[in-house]
Amino acid sequence: MNRAKAFVSTFLLSLFVYLFLTLAAGRSMIEGTILWSVEELVLGVSVALIVSAVASDILCRSDNYRMLNPVRWIIMLVYAIPLFIEMVKANLDVAYRVITGNIRPGIVKIKPPLKTDLGITFLANSITLTPGTLTVDVDEENKDLYIHWINVTRKPTKTISGRFTKWIRRFAE
Repeated sequence: MNRAKAFVSTFLLSLFVYLFLTLAAGRSMIEGTILWSVEELVLGVSVALIVSAVASDILCRSDNYRMLNPVRWIIMLVYAIPLFIEMVKANLDVAYRVITGNIRPGIVKIKPPLKTDLGITFLANSITLTPGTLTVDVDEENKDLYIHWINVTRKPTKTISGRFTKWIRRFAE
């Protein structure tokens, strides 16, 4: 039964993503009210079936299906706002450091207060998207992240990940 849940969950997610990405592709909304052609729908179902057959064991490694809750998806979309703000601030900081030459690069180890693989993955990707930081490695046992940082200072965990973890915890934990 768990395998069936994983397959159906992965299928629905894959189909949703495909349909969202092809929403009214090549057509204007004025031409007609049909958003997808029959061919696009058949292709979407086919792609979703293939993705589900290949990736359902990877995407659904536990029996916890908390990410099927639509509220978590809304919170994840809202998370894009603080992520964008942090990216803008980091861009300005990197520009300042390049102009002034005030750079102290190094690799630091941080211990984020997140427990799930999804939370760690979101944090690692958010850190990498922010200029001046790059997630180099993840210790899968301890959930530690190794980050290349343009300006190594004290308290790297709070400075690098503190701004993201409270948001990620809301939808991923």
